[in-house]
Formats: sequence, C-alpha cells, structure tokens
Amino acid sequence: MNENIVQYWNRMKQYWNQFSKAQKITIISTFALVMLTIGIIAYNFSKTEYALAYTNLQPSDAASIKGYLDGAKIPYQLSEDGKSIGVPRSEVASVKLAVESQGLNKSGNIGYGAFSQSSTFGTTDKEFNIKYVNAVQGELQQLINSNSAISSSKVLINLPEESVFLAKAADKPKASASVVLNLKQGYTLDQAKVDTMYNLVSHSVNGLPIENITISDQNGELLEYSKGKGKLTNANLATQNFEINNQFKNDIQKNVQQMLGAILGKDKVIVQVFSTMNFDQTNTKQQLVTAPNTVDQKGLEISVQEIQKNYNSDGGAAAAGVPGTGQTDVPGYPGSTNSGKAQSEELQKTVNYEVNRITNDIVATPYVVKDLTINVGIEPPVADDPNSLTQETKDAVQRILVNVVRAALADNKQVLTDDDLNKKVTVFAHSFARPQSSQGASANAMLLYGGLGGLALALLAGGGYLLLRRRRAQQEAEEELAASEPAKVEFPTIDIDNVTNDNQIRKQLETLAKRKPEEFVNLLRTWLVDE
Repeated sequence: MNENIVQYWNRMKQYWNQFSKAQKITIISTFALVMLTIGIIAYNFSKTEYALAYTNLQPSDAASIKGYLDGAKIPYQLSEDGKSIGVPRSEVASVKLAVESQGLNKSGNIGYGAFSQSSTFGTTDKEFNIKYVNAVQGELQQLINSNSAISSSKVLINLPEESVFLAKAADKPKASASVVLNLKQGYTLDQAKVDTMYNLVSHSVNGLPIENITISDQNGELLEYSKGKGKLTNANLATQNFEINNQFKNDIQKNVQQMLGAILGKDKVIVQVFSTMNFDQTNTKQQLVTAPNTVDQKGLEISVQEIQKNYNSDGGAAAAGVPGTGQTDVPGYPGSTNSGKAQSEELQKTVNYEVNRITNDIVATPYVVKDLTINVGIEPPVADDPNSLTQETKDAVQRILVNVVRAALADNKQVLTDDDLNKKVTVFAHSFARPQSSQGASANAMLLYGGLGGLALALLAGGGYLLLRRRRAQQEAEEELAASEPAKVEFPTIDIDNVTNDNQIRKQLETLAKRKPEEFVNLLRTWLVDE
C-alpha cells in the first residue's frame, strides 16, 4: 500500500514538474480563487441570520426570556445593555408566541397576575390593599407601554383611606395618580394621545378625577390635559399650528406639481412653496335690533290703548271774587266770568311695538394665510439650452401660479395688486442635476459580481486549456519518439505442439515461404541461433 502511494506521489511530482513557472502560478491562483469563492458562498449559506425579537426590555423580563431560550436550546444574541435579544430569523415568530403564552414579557409589571402567583389566605387588609394598588399600577403601565411611542412608564397611585364616619361626597378625599413616560427617541405624543392617557388612568381607578392626574415625560415636561377645557399647552399649540401650516403648504405644492407635471412632464418640474398663517382667534358678539316690517321700518303692534275725553260747558253767571286777591286764590288765575258755552276734546293713543332682537356670537377662524410664495423650476426641452423654453410657456405658468396665490390670500383682508401677486411667484428655466439612481448602483454591483465570476470562469477555462494542451503535446512527443525508434521484428510463430504429423508442419512452412519469404528466412535464422 505504501509503495503504491509513493509511486502515485512520484508520478504527481513528475507531472507537476512538467509545467512551466507561469503555468504553475496560473493553476495555483485559479485553485485559490475557486476555493475562496466556494468558502464565501458556503459561509453565507451556513451562517445563522439573527433578527431582533425584543427591544427595550426591562431587566426582569430580559432574564426571564433568556432563561427560556437557554432551556429551549435556542441560539440568541444579547445586546451589551441587556435590553435587546435577537434570535434566528426563522425562530422569531415561534419564540414570541412561546414567550407570550408563558407570560414572560410583562414590561417589568406583574399586574393582576400577582394574585394568581400567591395565595391571599392569611393576608391582612393592609397587605391586600398594597398588592391591589401594585396590581393596578402594573396593569396601567402595561396599557401605557403598548403605545409605540413609549418605551417604558412608571405609575404611582394614591388611594385615600376609607373613613368610618359619614361625609358629603364633596368632602370625601379623592384618589390621585402620577405618571412618568419614557418616550422613545424621535417620537412625540400629540394632544389626542395625551388626553387618551388621562382618560385611561381616570377610568381605571375608582374615584380618580382627571384633575388629580399628573403626566410628564422623562425630561420633566408636563403633559397637560386639554379636552373639555378649551385650551392647549404652548408646546402642543405650536406643534398643531406647525402641522396645519405644513399641511397647507404640502397640499399647494402637491396640486401645483401634479398640474404642471401633467402639462410639462412629470420629471420636468420642481415646485417649492413657502407660506405663513395667522392663528389669532377672534370672538365677536353682536346684539342687533331690527324691524320685522322692512318697508316702513315698523315693528309688530302687540298692544294698543286709546283714551278719548270730551268736555262741555253752558257758561252760567255765577258770582266770582276778585281774581288773584283772596288768601286761597292762585295769583294770576282768571276768575269766572260770564263767557257763554264752551266745548273741549282730548284724545290719547298708546301703541306697543315688538321688534327683532338678534344676538350673534361670531368666532373667526384662526387659519388665515398671511403670505404665500411659489417658486417653480422648469427643465427646458433642450437640457443644456435654457432659451429653448419659450416665453409664452413661462407666462402661462406665471398666470396659473398667480391665480393660486390670489385664491389663497383672499381672506387675509389685504389689497394686493397684480404687481404684488407677480412678485410672489417665480418661474425659471434650468437643467436639473439628476443623481445616480439606486438601480444604476445595483446594476453596477451586479456587473462587478458578474465580472468577478467571469474572471474566475476564464481562469478555470485557461487553466484547463493549458492542461489539455500540455497533455496533447506530451502525447505527440511520445508518438514521435515511438516513431523514431526501429520497429521491432515480429517473427511468425508455428504452433508445433498442436500439429499431429510432419506433413502439416511442412505445409505450414511452405505456405510461409511462399507468402512471406523474408519472414521465413528470419525464422530459420532464429532457429539456428537458438541451437
């Protein structure tokens, strides 16, 4: 066995030494490149691809999940801070289902599960109340942590002690709660979500009004409740105003981009819009009095009173004193005289009218556009020639944009001339700088990988061709060497052992002498030499 191995080894060395130095380098390089390629492919297919299953875990939850993975012999990766756990991508779904089914991920809060883990037999009322408060706090933390913007939270509830004395409902002490939220980086809570948390905490605890709840973030900023109070915090109000202005600006930009893109080409137009809005809210109260009858401006007659008095006198000659001289007389009052008959009439009419009394409470909308500017860049038909974009096209686009600005600024109570509107619109022609697309980058990467693969195939083909050529050359050299050597004389043989009589031997010799005399002579010479 060892001799065969040595023979094979010697043959391989002789075969290897037949190659030139360049051929040896080519063969070694090709073999190394092929092995390296095979190794990289095998490594990529054999390595385990991990995916994050849990992030921002509490230490207790991370320890529980780690213990489950160790017991199930599932490979995992634990982050340096111990808050994230990664498992093989194919095992993510099954691991999450198993962890949730066993209740291992509690976000650091036990909740009402504390009562199922321990018996309440022999527990005092004080201990039971503490467990109950902790359970409510844990359940609230789990509910709050379900929000995608919150990584963790802490809830502290203070329940008042019940008194044995009767008291009015207004005089009874009420519960209170404090909540601290740890927001994820880059996330914010709008006012609606903050109000939802207030209602969630208030409805989860008996006798807990919203005014007794305090919610803040990890930076100590107070998140106030606004629903039902008609007010917003300064931070939320600024955020809301910014979102409204940004939404208005994006709508204008989108509409202009779609319209001009359909006319000039989707990739031929770029639009930029700037806007400012007035968010001052104005309340106005009007008390108007108007007549129902608008023709003669009279009200409705609801009551009419008429008084008519008639006086008649026949002028009797009654004696009278001296006018204005007696103690009981009025100075300057004429005394009675013989003046004859007298008649008088008095008419009095009172009419009560009803009018329209109108009270208007007007709340002016705070969303008024103060200013709006639109800038539009158009790529000319000939990219390198801005003059290829005609002035008629620019003027048409300018008129369209001016109409958009005029409609948007119609409610700001400003008198704007055509020159003022034209100054708020800019239309220019310029060739666009187009960045290289990701498809081009991926195509270049594919070309690179294809080139490397082609190079490897070329090296393999070249090595094989050199080996084949070398083998053919060796075969041709052996054939030439064999042809140059003198041909060995093959003497005819006669099977004497199988011949039974001399006549047959004689006949064979005669046949050989006739057909091949030279071989017959050589046969005789050989017999003579052997003897």
